[in-house]
Amino acid sequence: MRPPGPVSRVRMTGAERRQQLLDVARKLFAEKGFDGTSIEEIAHRANVSKPVVYEHFGGKEGIYAVVVDREMQSLLDRMVSTLYGGHPRAMLEQAAGALLSYVEESHDGFRILVRDSPVASVSGTFSTLLNDIAMQVEHILAQQFDARGYDDKLAPLYAQALVGMVALTGQWWLDARRPKRDEVAAHLVNLAWNGLSHLEHKPKLRLN
Repeated sequence: MRPPGPVSRVRMTGAERRQQLLDVARKLFAEKGFDGTSIEEIAHRANVSKPVVYEHFGGKEGIYAVVVDREMQSLLDRMVSTLYGGHPRAMLEQAAGALLSYVEESHDGFRILVRDSPVASVSGTFSTLLNDIAMQVEHILAQQFDARGYDDKLAPLYAQALVGMVALTGQWWLDARRPKRDEVAAHLVNLAWNGLSHLEHKPKLRLN
């Protein structure tokens, strides 16, 4: 009997190799950040040579930018898709749930997004992403303010406050993971909605 020959590896297509490198890089960037990750380590974990990584992405900055852009688009799509139709409270519940679901299901991606990006990407920064979401919320709040007799010029301020509250809570929950996701979303909505439903027309500080 002849001894078994070497096992041949299945050759990946260019698209498959590119996706593999993105998956490996995403994990490393989440674990170590941009500065702590090297092309050598990406190549080693993907079991390829360094030139393969350079061929697909041109360097560490290139692969990082693609990873960030994909995560930004994924989170934006999740959030914006919840902001159409239905009662405003339902939309608020859906938006809070969407962000916390992303944190839970894509925690590596969220860790990458909330770090200060040292590389310019097509989609911008996490702050840019939050501003994009806030602009969507602003239109909804403006309609609700008009219906309730409030000054709709204040809608941008309230939109930033709401989005910031949910985003910061998501960053905290990324590591805390207690209470459970739906309970955290319920508390966010409790604070935001019960506050919004009793807005004063011209609030003043009471400390003076």
